[in-house]
Amino acid sequence: MPATIKDIAHQAGVSLSTVSRVVNGKALRYRISKETEAKILQVAKDLHYSPNQLARGLRLKKTLLIGLVIPDISNPFFAHITKRIQNLAHQKGYSLIVCDTDENLYLEIEHIDLLMSKGIDGLILMPVGQESQHLQPLIQRTFPLVLLDRCFEDIDSISVLVDDYQGAFDAVSHIIEMGHRRIAIIQGLPGTSTSSNRLRGYQDALLKNNLEIDADLIVGSDFRAENGYIETKILLHAPNRPTALFTTSDLITLGALEAIHEEKLVIPQDISLVAFDDIDFAPYLSSPLTTVSQPKKIMGEIAVKMLIDAIITHRVSAQKIVLKPQLIVRNSVRRLGDGH
Repeated sequence: MPATIKDIAHQAGVSLSTVSRVVNGKALRYRISKETEAKILQVAKDLHYSPNQLARGLRLKKTLLIGLVIPDISNPFFAHITKRIQNLAHQKGYSLIVCDTDENLYLEIEHIDLLMSKGIDGLILMPVGQESQHLQPLIQRTFPLVLLDRCFEDIDSISVLVDDYQGAFDAVSHIIEMGHRRIAIIQGLPGTSTSSNRLRGYQDALLKNNLEIDADLIVGSDFRAENGYIETKILLHAPNRPTALFTTSDLITLGALEAIHEEKLVIPQDISLVAFDDIDFAPYLSSPLTTVSQPKKIMGEIAVKMLIDAIITHRVSAQKIVLKPQLIVRNSVRRLGDGH
């Protein structure tokens, strides 16, 4: 059984109130001697005492806990952002509780309920992104909430996003400039803002260049590696296969690379590839990948700063910050002649 302040008081030979004041950092205010303070702290250490943060938080109306809910920790994009959020939250004096929804809406709802029961001061949510009804109670009570990476048009919240549309438009425009006409997109989870906006960017780049939108070249069902692998396999065996692929996440790109390797094809000689998200090893492949890079660290920093500001000021005003992605041109798109 964990030690309590009653155990400390008994062993140190002092009152419960004296122990409470010392462990809560109020020894100086209540003029408790240095000797008594040191004795109590030593006993607490010997007994491996850990304060009940939730009970203390309820008294102070503050727990210094932040919740972070992410769709998939195995995705390098989310892992990078999580690390930055954790580091910055720690610097600001907050502890972070991280929950992984595995791109499952019901798990997201369950994790949010769990975090709220822990008395978190605020929540950073990278939502599954297909529904938002379960967030309405948080919005209505102006609970400190920041949506990160994916957002909803039907709720007013603090949101930190990247211009997915422009990133996709720039990527596909580059592929077209290199002479490609049959360009496939492997999209992520349909109905999410990120997937929808990247698909729109892809389609508008084709239309601007007077290219027909071919439904057979729009594939994909989620942001996972398996999706990238399966869809790439199918596309590479199509009778009139595409000359270029546009993959819309790090994990989709990994799956596509595996399929291309298995087919003994070479990038960009046999198939060209541009990826959304700048996966760590992209510059170091035999044909360095052209990518759309997102400012992951900045996204995490802005989310933490805006959340803590809302926690401290007790003001939650709806605002959307949209950051610019960057097209990094490397060597994964082959230039085709006019005859292709």
